[in-house]
Amino acid sequence: MFRFLRRREAEDSTRGNAETAEPVDVRADAAARAERFWQRWDDLLPEIASALGDSMPQRIESLVADALAAVHPNLTFAIEHGEKAVYALVISSQADPELRPYTDAWMAAAPAADTLWEYHDSVPPVPDPTEVTVNLRGEKYPLADVRVVAQVDEAEGLVDVAVYHPGFSGLEENARRALTFLPLDATLGERLAADRLGRVETAELEPEGAIGLLELRDLVRELDRSASTAAES
Repeated sequence: MFRFLRRREAEDSTRGNAETAEPVDVRADAAARAERFWQRWDDLLPEIASALGDSMPQRIESLVADALAAVHPNLTFAIEHGEKAVYALVISSQADPELRPYTDAWMAAAPAADTLWEYHDSVPPVPDPTEVTVNLRGEKYPLADVRVVAQVDEAEGLVDVAVYHPGFSGLEENARRALTFLPLDATLGERLAADRLGRVETAELEPEGAIGLLELRDLVRELDRSASTAAES
């Protein structure tokens, strides 16, 4: 049995404002804001390095938040351990398509990654989601136990999924919802999940023909490559 959770509605939700919105050169505005952010970031780096060196990131959280809010107030950020660098500055649009021009401009203006810092314009996937254990309500849920049924819609370039975890039966609605989406974001990363997932459901019983998270990643990445190639041709 499946419980419907989410369907892509971003395009439909923005159509009603298309005729009444004031004409704005969003890309130029976003580029200018991004440039100002990186100038501010460069000024803050000594203070940021000091705070991180003292293991007190809270000292600079408000400073970075204020700088990012000047790009767009709905963007969020995190400073994490980098994949290749020591630190990663990760910003997120929370999968809001209206913020994509701002995250794109932010990334385009970002300095080159080095051994100390790398930059991500969306939450990246974890290297191996099957090695991740999620803690919810005081209990541990290994993502290796997640099984997914995936249905590809090549015409739309989307994958509809039903997600199952044996721990669903012991969780209330909100926690079950979290354990449905967390594996997908960990597997695909925020941007690919937003671009290529269509309908997302939670399966209360393990479905037939289910695959693991790494198989899902391969499937969605292949669809993304095919869809991108088709769009360019």
